[in-house]
Amino acid sequence: MAEIPIPAIGRMRRRLVLEAPVATPDGLGGATQSFAAVGALWAQLEWLSGVEQWREGRPEQLARYRVTLRWRGDVDAGRRLRDGERIFDIRTVADSDGSRRRLVCLVEEVKP
Repeated sequence: MAEIPIPAIGRMRRRLVLEAPVATPDGLGGATQSFAAVGALWAQLEWLSGVEQWREGRPEQLARYRVTLRWRGDVDAGRRLRDGERIFDIRTVADSDGSRRRLVCLVEEVKP
């Protein structure tokens, strides 16, 4: 397996907001899911690939990115990152060298 290069601190120029899911009771015995901001962080965003796929009878553009950021213990799949109006769903998170210095996240941005 190839080692992922660790970017210099100066390449982490994007200010992203980490968001966590929050379940809110809907009054009918169920819950609606929304997201709340957990914190802001600096990251490097690198485009990896993109595809167009059909979902629910309409085309969607799916873009995959690699996001590198300083290590945090609260980043995991199921959370998301926000860059203004852009939303990136976190799919995987790895501390590639085990040093707890950097996290590498593979994320997807869906554009309807």
